Amino acid sequence: MWDEKFETMSTDQMQAFQLAKLKETAAWVYERVPFYKKKFDELGVEPGDIKALQDLGKLPFTVKTDLRDNYPFGLCAVPMSQLVRIHASSGTTGKPITGPYTAEDLDQWTECMARNLTAAGVTPTDIVQNAYGMGLFTGGLGFHQGASRIGCAIVPTGSGMTERQITLMQDFATTVLFSTPSYALTIAEKASEIGVDIRKLPMRVGVFGAEPWTEEMRREIEDRMGIKAMEAYGLTELMGPGVSFSCPAQDGYLHINEDHVLAEIIDPVTEEVLPLGAKGELVFTAIQRRAMPVIRYRTRDITELKREKCSCGRTLLKMKKVFGRSDDMLIISGVNVFPSQVESILLEVAEVEPQYVLIIRKKGYLDALSVDVEAKPEVYDLGEEKLHEVEKKIEGRIRGVIGIGVKVRCVPPKSIERSEGKAKRVFDARKL
Repeated sequence: MWDEKFETMSTDQMQAFQLAKLKETAAWVYERVPFYKKKFDELGVEPGDIKALQDLGKLPFTVKTDLRDNYPFGLCAVPMSQLVRIHASSGTTGKPITGPYTAEDLDQWTECMARNLTAAGVTPTDIVQNAYGMGLFTGGLGFHQGASRIGCAIVPTGSGMTERQITLMQDFATTVLFSTPSYALTIAEKASEIGVDIRKLPMRVGVFGAEPWTEEMRREIEDRMGIKAMEAYGLTELMGPGVSFSCPAQDGYLHINEDHVLAEIIDPVTEEVLPLGAKGELVFTAIQRRAMPVIRYRTRDITELKREKCSCGRTLLKMKKVFGRSDDMLIISGVNVFPSQVESILLEVAEVEPQYVLIIRKKGYLDALSVDVEAKPEVYDLGEEKLHEVEKKIEGRIRGVIGIGVKVRCVPPKSIERSEGKAKRVFDARKL
């Protein structure tokens, strides 16, 4: 472990620490951020009303539009002279989300990433290849900081130039890879194309994040690359990667750095706080940040929480691997469908590659879903009859598991665009 004190702290000690930090943070934003003072006042709540952790529910929610409406620094709680770094989201669906940091914030984030990478098995003797984008996106520099704190040798390749990535893995004897999970598959595929057996390279661990991925994809990456595939979960709004992380147990849960962020699960419709074990929307409150601590931020990620001592020895609160996003949820023929459900089914089918897209179209007054998935070359070469057989098999599996009729099309190998960052899996043809 990186920080045994907090990673193995008793529940009573952790909750006492959290309460003290929550009180500090509530007073900090009330005094320094007009947006939060107005929100608190509208609800008739003051920082002094926080007497117990359960009182968190008295505080207002923060949603992504609040951050965009206050772009760039309307939610910043310190003067610009105290900032040492500014990150931002891509802003592909509107104004970007800014993530300002004080020196203290940056140090805390680095510590969280060091915990994350240590749990993944990264050590000071490792040579790590950082294939995340280096720039405003928090991934590249977040991983760089964590690996630096541990003392690794870092190869900061950034994303893209996939053949060169493989050459450097060979030449530098890379032992750890940082990237999105979809880009890891792109690297594995390219290695096969150019005749490199990536499983025979010294690489033994990959730490992946920045996009939803299923347990089935984790196993696919491990099989193709011959490595352990570990996870880093985070958000620009909280700190970046390092909010939660997988451990050697690989039990489908992630440990939350709950001395830095308070986690809740709510019903995404009623906003009611749900008990441990219930599936709902994940909400986070930053309790140690200084530049921009967000209060009850609605992540839109769907998961559940569990508190138990893990076989790895950690006592940190656990969140189940994200099931999907409430804003990514598709409603097809009255059924709620998450892209991750379809991915899980496709990755169980031996005849196809883990490269797919979901397409939503109008069919009369209803929405219809179709799936394009790449056939493996040896399957595609068998001709239309075999492809039709595979399509029908997948359609039957989707109907049996999810309960909806979906049109599946096996497309030629390499016909779906490869990702060097976050993969785009859903295309809405209704808007075209």
